[in-house]
Amino acid sequence: MSSHRDHNLASLLLEGSRDPRAAAIVEPEGETLSHGELERRIRRLVGTLRSLGVAPGDRVAVQSEKSVESVLLYVACLRVGAVYLPLQGGATPVECGRFIEDARPQLVVCRPGDEPRHAATVAAAGVREVRSLGARTGSLLVDASLASEDPSIEAVAPDDLAAILYTSGTTGRSKGAMLSHRNLAANARSLLEAWRFDHPAAGERRSGRDRLLHVLPIDHVHGLFVALHTLLASGGEILWRPRFDAAEAARLLDGCTLFMGVPTHYVRLLAEPSFQRNRLGGIRAFISGSAPLLEETFLEFEARTGRRILERYGMTEAGMIASNPYDDESARRPGVVGRALPGVELRLADDEGRAVAPGGVGAVEIRGESVSRGYWNMPERRATDFRPDGFFVSGDLGRLEPDGMLRLVGRASDMVISGGLNVYPKEIEMVLDRLPGVGESAVFGVPHPDLGEAVVAAVVATEPAAPPEERSLIAAARESLAGFKCPKRVIVLAELPRNAMGKVQKRVLRDAHRSLFA
Repeated sequence: MSSHRDHNLASLLLEGSRDPRAAAIVEPEGETLSHGELERRIRRLVGTLRSLGVAPGDRVAVQSEKSVESVLLYVACLRVGAVYLPLQGGATPVECGRFIEDARPQLVVCRPGDEPRHAATVAAAGVREVRSLGARTGSLLVDASLASEDPSIEAVAPDDLAAILYTSGTTGRSKGAMLSHRNLAANARSLLEAWRFDHPAAGERRSGRDRLLHVLPIDHVHGLFVALHTLLASGGEILWRPRFDAAEAARLLDGCTLFMGVPTHYVRLLAEPSFQRNRLGGIRAFISGSAPLLEETFLEFEARTGRRILERYGMTEAGMIASNPYDDESARRPGVVGRALPGVELRLADDEGRAVAPGGVGAVEIRGESVSRGYWNMPERRATDFRPDGFFVSGDLGRLEPDGMLRLVGRASDMVISGGLNVYPKEIEMVLDRLPGVGESAVFGVPHPDLGEAVVAAVVATEPAAPPEERSLIAAARESLAGFKCPKRVIVLAELPRNAMGKVQKRVLRDAHRSLFA
């Protein structure tokens, strides 16, 4: 029988705690949490989860502010074999309700004071336990203070689920990407190797430990998996910040070796006068992802710092897929996201799954141990999202450069990526179409100097002589949608542009309004 340490992702993360006295996380107030203290607190939460009846395979849904305590809870869930279900911090009770109803968790953890907002939902979904969690506060920490340390790590099979991350659906229904211990461990090992972390998986040992400035949210793949897995597994140090602030980041980068951000972070750093190259000598890599990096941002960053950003490509369903080279900074180019990571197969195909000709544009398809096996409660999607030979159809369009590196040229869907977060128009259109005075709507993205893309809606009024006010529509939409999904602008049109088949032509809308934020 295989040992639990063979397959549980928590075992990989534990490999980094070679020196229990070494700093693991430094909080904004200056308190330093060593790897040994990290381990002790996680063990208490493991005991707490078991006392609450959380068993292997149970889902634990968590909506909390970014805090170290949330990280500890995540690792504790892995250790008991539970399935971690992060809910976006900005998600409304209506949105959270849909996820909870679908996943049917054993335990819901919310922000202190938010219990009444979720009471009806958890009752309807049959949730057995509700606790709160914040930075150094919450009823879950009260439970943990009374719990005994539990050092056990649950034995799991490679394909047992470790997490479910919900992504907005193009049809309006959110999809829960099922990520197994095998998926997440394989992707972590690929990144440890590709980005040369101090870990046996990297194939070499470096002198000194990494120090990462962590400014990303932890309810998404980038901040939760990419940043935390690599730093914990390699025994590095995380300089923890609840959110990104350009002036603060410019000051703190002086003592770091790594920075992971979304394009918006780099745009804001370049607008910060104190961000200068003479304070960046210790940084071995500036990594960007979650949204396309504009060429002008890439070039301006190089001109300011003398460094080229390492852009990578990933998605919720597969973690990181491709990366620009770590060792050859000169090979990084604007708009190119690199080659497939170790253990990932990548190809470009037409609608029938046939390989496209060299230099041609095709759908990006991927296969490997890091690729999710599908969506929670949606087995029918397996037939549409996977080819018979196991390749996953990503929905992105790309072209291979002469040197074999991937350039993304578009998206098969109309998804908007705003500030590094995925926004699917259909979900927003369903909300807008229900509002008084709106006959129909079309949501699309246009270039934005800070967010990369901004969400914009075009609506047709039911009464053209008395159209609804833009401000009122945005305010009404915000009641049902997280802030990043709400349109930044709403434009009233007499009619939506359509083709001969009656389909709304969003490209026409994008082209007509692409200078809206210029």
